[in-house]
Amino acid sequence: MKYFYAIVHKDEDSAWGVSFPDLPGCFSAADDVKDIVPNACEALSLWFEDTPFVQPMRLDEVQGAAAADLAAGAFIVAVPYVRNDGKVVRANISLDRGMLVAIDRAATERNLTRSAFIAQSVLNEIQGAH
Repeated sequence: MKYFYAIVHKDEDSAWGVSFPDLPGCFSAADDVKDIVPNACEALSLWFEDTPFVQPMRLDEVQGAAAADLAAGAFIVAVPYVRNDGKVVRANISLDRGMLVAIDRAATERNLTRSAFIAQSVLNEIQGAH
C-alpha cells in the first residue's frame, strides 16, 4: 500500500476540494469532512484505472508544491492507495466462530461471498469509509 498526499481546501459555501500535486487532473470533493479521505481514495482508484502507476511524492515535495495553498489555509492528508493487481491469493485466517457466523450472515445479505465481504470490509477500514 502506498500513500499519496492530497491538498484539501475549502472556500466559503463550497464543498471540501481535494487535489493531488503529483497527479494532475486527479481531484475529489466532499460535502462532509469525514468523506474527504474515502472520496479521495475513490479518485485515486479511478485515476489509476487508465494511468500507469507513479511513485507518490514525498511529503516535503508536496509541501513545496502546495506552499501557496497551505499558506492560504489548505491542509494535507495522506490518502491510502491499495493497488488491485487482479491476482487472487488464498490466505488462512483464524476468527472467533461467532464472528464468522456474523460475517457469513452479512455477506449473504449483500449477495457477496465470504472472501468478497471480508476484502471489502478491510478496504473500507483502510480507506476510512466507515
